[in-house]
Amino acid sequence: MIYKFILLSDEVDNFMREIQIDSEATFMELHDAILDSVKYGKDQITSFFVCDDSWEKEQEITQIEMDTSSEYDNYVMDDTKLEELISDEGQKVLFVFDMMNERSFFMELREVKTGVDLPVAKCTASKGTAPKQILDDLFMDFTANAKAFDATLGLEDFDDEGVDDEELGDLNISDDYFADQNY
Repeated sequence: MIYKFILLSDEVDNFMREIQIDSEATFMELHDAILDSVKYGKDQITSFFVCDDSWEKEQEITQIEMDTSSEYDNYVMDDTKLEELISDEGQKVLFVFDMMNERSFFMELREVKTGVDLPVAKCTASKGTAPKQILDDLFMDFTANAKAFDATLGLEDFDDEGVDDEELGDLNISDDYFADQNY
């Protein structure tokens, strides 16, 4: 059987990939086909989540063995065939490609072709540019915003040794205030 998955992104409106893969392939083979289709490096930790119709996560398939509670089944991409967890057209799956920022591709099993096999997964349709794999600008934005916040509060003038009494002069805090506190 061949599964035809459609991948979409909530970050890029015109992005779409169609991946066809054999139902007996592993989740790792699907992982590699997805990353190849969007030209992402394979050095990041990723996960699949089989979801219900409302995109609520139900079952996770991890890239590496995770130490989890015994009450949950633990599935690893290399050891799990697609047909073990996915079989119905319309099945929804999340592929989390950026764990730190919880960024994902939304996938749906659009078609199941019976009576045929596919030796190697392939991208059969491609539209738009994929979102960036890693949001390196996020750290830069955070750093710039933190410096702007410090400047607004005047915190850039503080040093590691604290604030002297002259700098606190305008605050009108008496020594009795600190004595009354139970530190």
